Amino acid sequence: MEVMAISKDTGVTARKVRPLVDMVRGKKVDEALNLLRFAPTPVAKVVSKTIKSAAANAENNYQMTPSDLKIVRIFADEARTLKRYRARARGRASPILRRSSHITVVVTEQEAYGT
Repeated sequence: MEVMAISKDTGVTARKVRPLVDMVRGKKVDEALNLLRFAPTPVAKVVSKTIKSAAANAENNYQMTPSDLKIVRIFADEARTLKRYRARARGRASPILRRSSHITVVVTEQEAYGT
């Protein structure tokens, strides 16, 4: 059975999240959290929080053992963009785009997945 967790409207762009997401895809949850703990970017905290949430959902709602969980699918999509404007020279304005993302994690038990 697949268990899902979604973090919506994180304050981080999808472009910054995707390298971390690609790094942990297909790994066991314990191994992925260990990799993210030593990642040199603060974005890793947001990704690890979502992975922990998916593991907790699997453990509490479906009585799965946390040590057997594997990340089957994980992806980061673009979310809403806040649009602001900054004053520039000669009465002009330039846009400031504050992008955010949705992070989705799907975990399942390793034996049930077949590997």
